[in-house]
Amino acid sequence: MVIRSALRTAALATTGLLALTGVAACGGDGSGADPDRVDVVAAFYPLQFVAERVGGDAVRVTNLAKPGAEPHDLELNPGQVGQVSDAELVVYLAGFQPSVDEAVRQQAGDRAFDVAGVAPLLDATAGGHEHEGEEGHQGEEEHEGAGAAGEEHEGEAAGKDPHVWLDPTRLAGIADRLAERLGAVDPDRATDYTTRAGTLRAELETLDSEYAEGLKTCQRRELVTSHTAFGYLAQRYQLEQIGISGLTPEDEPAPQRLAEVAAEAREHRTTTIFFETLVSPKVAETIAREVGAKTAVLDPIEGLQPDSTGDYLSVMRSNLGALRTALGCS
Repeated sequence: MVIRSALRTAALATTGLLALTGVAACGGDGSGADPDRVDVVAAFYPLQFVAERVGGDAVRVTNLAKPGAEPHDLELNPGQVGQVSDAELVVYLAGFQPSVDEAVRQQAGDRAFDVAGVAPLLDATAGGHEHEGEEGHQGEEEHEGAGAAGEEHEGEAAGKDPHVWLDPTRLAGIADRLAERLGAVDPDRATDYTTRAGTLRAELETLDSEYAEGLKTCQRRELVTSHTAFGYLAQRYQLEQIGISGLTPEDEPAPQRLAEVAAEAREHRTTTIFFETLVSPKVAETIAREVGAKTAVLDPIEGLQPDSTGDYLSVMRSNLGALRTALGCS
C-alpha cells in the first residue's frame, strides 16, 4: 500500500508538470476549436454518452479514457491536459480519476461540471455486505444522507461509490443538469439541450421499467460480483451485492474474503459468479470452480471495448439478460 501511495503521489506530481506543458501548448481559455460547436471533454464513457445525447450536433465530445482501458487508472498526457484546458465544458466525477481531478483543479476552473454533485453518492457498502473492515449502512436513508464527495481509491477512505450511472434514474438527473450547464455555455441552443435531455430521460425511464419488471420475480436476489461496482443497481432493484473485491477492481482480495464469498455463494445456491470486461476474470473463476458455478460478464460500463458497436443502453440491456439468467427470474 505504501508503494502504491508513493506511485500515486508521483503520478499526480507528473500530472501537475504535464498541466504546465499543456498550458504552454494550448490557449487555455476554454474557447474551443470549433466556433459552431461547444467543445466538451468527458472524463470516461458514461459521461461521454450523456454529453453526446444531450448535446447532439451542437457539441464535440472528447473522451479522455480510451476504449478498452480501465478509467480508474487513467494518467493524462500533455495533449489531454491541453484538451481539459481548452474545453468549454469538462464533465467529470470528482474522486474517480485523480489525474483528471488534478487537471480540472489546475486548468478548468468554472468550466467544470462535477456529476458527483448532482445527487448524493451512496456509501461504498450500499446494496451489499461489508467486508475487510469497512463500515457502512444500507438502505434509502443512506441514499438521502450521503455526501457528494468522490471515492478515494487508496483504502477507499472517502467510502463513496462512484458508479452512479448504473441507476438509470440517476443518470437521467445528470442529463437534466448537463442540459442546464450546456444552455449556460450556449444560450442560443438552450431549448434544444433541454429537449434532448427530456428525450434521453424518457429512454432511461423505459430502461428502468424494464429492469424493475425483469427482476421482480427471481429465485435469488444475491448478486456475486468480482468488483463492488453495482451498489446503485442493487439498491434500485432490491438486489444484494456480494463483492469479492472492493471498489478498486485491481485490489487483490484477502484469502479470508475469498472463503467468505465462497461460503455465501454456497448458502444462496449461486449459479453464476460475475466478472467485468476491463479486468481479469481469474478471481471470479477461482470462486466459481470452488462452488460449482459458472462465470458470466456483468459490465459496470466504465468504458466500452475497442470493437464495441453498442452503447450504454444496449450494454445495460445485456446486463439485464445476464442477471435474469443468473438469478432465475421468471
